[in-house]
Amino acid sequence: MSDTERDMSTVTVTVCPDGPILVRGPATLIDGAGNPIERKRATVALCRCGGTSISPFCDGTHKKRKSIHRDQR
Repeated sequence: MSDTERDMSTVTVTVCPDGPILVRGPATLIDGAGNPIERKRATVALCRCGGTSISPFCDGTHKKRKSIHRDQR
């Protein structure tokens, strides 16, 4: 198996500090009802902050929320 083939068959999950969860590779995403969630990219960013408008995917809202929380200190 070549490095390219191995990369395409491996799933990697990366938790970004203060950011999304990145899922790379052929992982199947399932919603709370057990239905598959369509992926349009090989790498997807899943929201951890709960503020996204495109759930379950990240839309960058965590950056705005972080600055709001910082301002409230």
